[in-house]
Amino acid sequence: MLTAMVTPFTADGAVDYDAVQRTAVYLVDEQRNDGIVVSGTTGESPTTTDEEKDRILRAVIEAVGDRATIVAGAGTNDTHHSVELAKAAERAGAHGLLLVTPYYNKPPQEGIYRHFTAIADASGLPAMLYDIPGRTGVPITMETLIRLSTHPRIVAVKDAKGDLFEGSQVMVATDLAFYSGDDMLNLPWLSVGAAGFVSVVGHVVGAQLAAMIEHYLAGNVTAATEVHRRLLPVVTGIMTRTQGAIMAKAALNLVGQTGGAVRPPLIDATPEQIEMLRADLVASGVKVMDSN
Repeated sequence: MLTAMVTPFTADGAVDYDAVQRTAVYLVDEQRNDGIVVSGTTGESPTTTDEEKDRILRAVIEAVGDRATIVAGAGTNDTHHSVELAKAAERAGAHGLLLVTPYYNKPPQEGIYRHFTAIADASGLPAMLYDIPGRTGVPITMETLIRLSTHPRIVAVKDAKGDLFEGSQVMVATDLAFYSGDDMLNLPWLSVGAAGFVSVVGHVVGAQLAAMIEHYLAGNVTAATEVHRRLLPVVTGIMTRTQGAIMAKAALNLVGQTGGAVRPPLIDATPEQIEMLRADLVASGVKVMDSN
């Protein structure tokens, strides 16, 4: 169970490093996260500087690195830049890397293969590939995943492509561990052999998601399904009403944590969206702060 952690900002847009550490502690100690992904999309990596990424990562490692696996987002659409981020993450003490498919420039599969291989060659850290064609514009094909699986440090896939059949084929053909990168498909991914989740809703229901994994692995599919169904409102509220980082921060604020503001071009949740989210959280059994 991992959560792709938000990066709390102050009202004037600065990184709130104290809140970064509090959030990391909350995710591990209260929401039962085995690991945290730092500076992923939910962490607003497109709008944080390399220096900020390094400080955020070091803050999280200082807070919880002795009892959780810390995975650093190091993927960009520039291979050289990604290599430098991977090296910096290793120097900071990260336990692993999250490498998203190059976005916007839409490289061919051979370019994707060389991109990931170059980053994996540049550090000694294990890497999780992030396949999310809805944002990047290109998928990592099954054939490319199988090729990449032969690299000794490419060990996992965060899947937000949603092709469970293709994912099953890759799992059979390789030793890659698959993680659901789409909260709407967490339970279906477990059913075809996924190792766990890299979640957004885990900010507020991580403990329930950890329980879902435990139920499923223990063979209690009925109990896992009950958790899945109970969490449908919170998944709807955070993942479908607007952008995920916006609503994850709003959800943290509603449960008394410090989600903080977002940076442009994102905008904070509206009062109407917050009230809808409040109802979604309550419907999933999440305790929220009094609106007064």
